[in-house]
Amino acid sequence: MNEGGMKSGRIVLIAIFIALAGAAVWLLYSDGLSDDRGMRGGRTVTVVSKPVETREFADVVEALGTARARESVTLTARVSDTVRSVQFDDGQIVEKGDILIKLEDEEEIAQLREADANLKEAESSFARIKNLVNQGNVSTATLDAEQRRLDEARFRQQAAKARLEDQRVVAPFDGLLGLRRVSEGSLLSSNQPITTIDAIDTIKLDFSVPERFIATLKPGQAVEAKVSAYPGRIFKGVITTIDSRVDPITRSVIVRAEIPNDENLLRPGLLMTVQVLSKAWDGLAVPEQAIVPSGGRQYLFVMNGDEAERREVKLGLRRPGYVEVVEGIELGDRVVVEGTLRLGRQGMKVRDMATDVANGAAS
Repeated sequence: MNEGGMKSGRIVLIAIFIALAGAAVWLLYSDGLSDDRGMRGGRTVTVVSKPVETREFADVVEALGTARARESVTLTARVSDTVRSVQFDDGQIVEKGDILIKLEDEEEIAQLREADANLKEAESSFARIKNLVNQGNVSTATLDAEQRRLDEARFRQQAAKARLEDQRVVAPFDGLLGLRRVSEGSLLSSNQPITTIDAIDTIKLDFSVPERFIATLKPGQAVEAKVSAYPGRIFKGVITTIDSRVDPITRSVIVRAEIPNDENLLRPGLLMTVQVLSKAWDGLAVPEQAIVPSGGRQYLFVMNGDEAERREVKLGLRRPGYVEVVEGIELGDRVVVEGTLRLGRQGMKVRDMATDVANGAAS
């Protein structure tokens, strides 16, 4: 390339540089004018505000727990015999003493009748001998022998009744039955599972808590639990027991809470997310979307007449949808919850749509 061409190229580059520099200066100048106009009220930003309110906050310990029935048993028979009848259905709610299974019992019924007859005979013989003793016709030794015979007859009757009761499987308490595992006519062995029964009117919830929280836990403390099966539903209960030992491996302690289950929604084995509520207090709260983080600090835009003032705040606890503010605002302040991204400077004029709607409703 000749010398003239090189000079022409340098001239073009210098011209481009001057044009870019001029554009940058114009943008900075126009941005300053725009900010100056905004601060003097030349531009109005539409926002929505809400008043600062008080909410109840509490220290919360969160954990995962497993639901357990108040009482839970796998029902079995005491003896081996043929199932005569099954008197329950899967998932049936039963009361204590309800007969669930009857085994073949003809032999046991016959033995009880024999025992009843023997007892009746022994009672009659004892009464006869007693009268003779009172008349002085029979020695007291004979009466003592009849007394032993009468006692033996009563014991045999009790044993016969017990054998007959063993041919029945009854509900040991009020509860919900599980799946039936036997059929009529089948040979039932002793200790063979028949079904399960769970008392679920109250659910025991066992969960592990790190040892550092032991000092904050005590019986009677309120808990709130959730399960994925019922989104949005909160089950409330209280702590009943704190285990006497800390696990040396996990450094945690087992805590048991009881949760009323009047609707029978909760079932044993459910995984539950539990929150233990300890110290509670009332604090100032604002919606989460009102918080504007910047440079590691937290800010709110607070309404001041027709302007939005940016104010640094100190936050406390966070809860779904709102956050506690412990420093920087007062009760009665209104904070911007929509439109904060358009408020890049302090003192910008704003139009509060929430106030407009309230004024329209009042008129």
